[in-house]
Amino acid sequence: MTPLATAVSGPRARLFACFLRLGTQQAGPLRLHTGASLAAKNYYEVLVLGGGSGGITMAARMKRRVGAENVAVVEPSERHFYQPIWTLVGAGAKQLSSSGRPTASVIPSGVEWIKARVIELNPDKNCIHTDNGKEISYKYLIIALGIQLDYEKIKGLPEGFEHPKIGSNYSVKTVEKTWKALQDFKEGNAVFTFPNTPVKCAGAPQKIMYLSEAYFRKTGKRSKANIIFNTSLGAIFGVKKYAAALQEIIQERDLTVNYKQNLIEVRADRQEAVFENLDKPGETQVISYEMLHVTPPMSPPDVLKTSPVADAAGWVDVDKETLQHKKYPNVFGIGDCTNLPTSKTAAAVAAQSGILDRTISLVMKNQTPTKKYDGYTSCPLVTGYNRVILAEFDYNAQPLETFPFDQSKERLSMYLMKADLMPFLYWNMMLRGYWGGPAILRKLFHLGMS
Repeated sequence: MTPLATAVSGPRARLFACFLRLGTQQAGPLRLHTGASLAAKNYYEVLVLGGGSGGITMAARMKRRVGAENVAVVEPSERHFYQPIWTLVGAGAKQLSSSGRPTASVIPSGVEWIKARVIELNPDKNCIHTDNGKEISYKYLIIALGIQLDYEKIKGLPEGFEHPKIGSNYSVKTVEKTWKALQDFKEGNAVFTFPNTPVKCAGAPQKIMYLSEAYFRKTGKRSKANIIFNTSLGAIFGVKKYAAALQEIIQERDLTVNYKQNLIEVRADRQEAVFENLDKPGETQVISYEMLHVTPPMSPPDVLKTSPVADAAGWVDVDKETLQHKKYPNVFGIGDCTNLPTSKTAAAVAAQSGILDRTISLVMKNQTPTKKYDGYTSCPLVTGYNRVILAEFDYNAQPLETFPFDQSKERLSMYLMKADLMPFLYWNMMLRGYWGGPAILRKLFHLGMS
């Protein structure tokens, strides 16, 4: 596949160039982490569970707080992925290879990488156990274990992905299948789903719908495509301002949206998807498809569900303003595995990381955390191959926008930020602990407007 390349000039390009210069000034050269040291320890001042976006970001910040030799990251995976770009991979606008790097290359230099899986947390004894039989103790614990994909909760999956015409942008194993299904589409229903569970990047299930519609138009297949978005939710988006903008796009592009419809079965050999009507439990509908994009049910990682650190639903139970655990004061949570009542996105993790860094620094000094997380999160709603609505909002589902213009409008500049600037910020600033979200930019822009 050939990724889309777009060149622009003028004020917008200069704005992005300014951001890029800021990044290169603050980010040092990348140093490869060579793996476990010869003298692996069983105690660390700061132990980080998870080597995803939240875990690596906090490891970098904690290295500066207590020194690299006092920090360890527990993570079994050999590769680290920038998952937000998979929306564009599934639509053929980016290569999958651009989304991943060796885990060894993102672990902060000098920080211990414990290549194992956590199987038990024992916060009463300040220790955890791994699948290779080790017990590791800590003074402070940061839980960043992400969210679990539960494809198997849909009858017929994941084995259904062995058949053509079906894909999912949520897994490295299935995202390219989305692009293949899109290219192979001939005529019929293109169906997109949203499950009846919390999910990460809640905008992604509809982003691929807009991109698919644009691809059908570009390839002359639009008149042969019936595009259906079946969502378990009762609204297209949780923030009214952006929901209104999306509803306009849905009407203009003749897209069918069915609410309170939950995918419960895929009959991939017959190209059929079975949905349950959540308003009438037990009532089902079978839809034949020419293309199916599945957003899987998701849940807290199994290791957390029965852990003392979890709430009743299985999520890490943290204070929503400080990210400190509600019961264990030396335990903290960040990102998708927590019960923070905000949308689970990489942008939210960036904002949380700055708050959590400050929280831990004060706890280490026996002081009360003062900096408060407002729930900031962001969802760049990709509505075409060169357009994005940049949704930014807080705990109260109120817009919390960075730029001094109406972000509910589709813009090329916001697409370029999604496709090119944000990956740069992620690899070069966020994972190195230098990007805590756009709050400072928001202040600068709004000061400039006042």
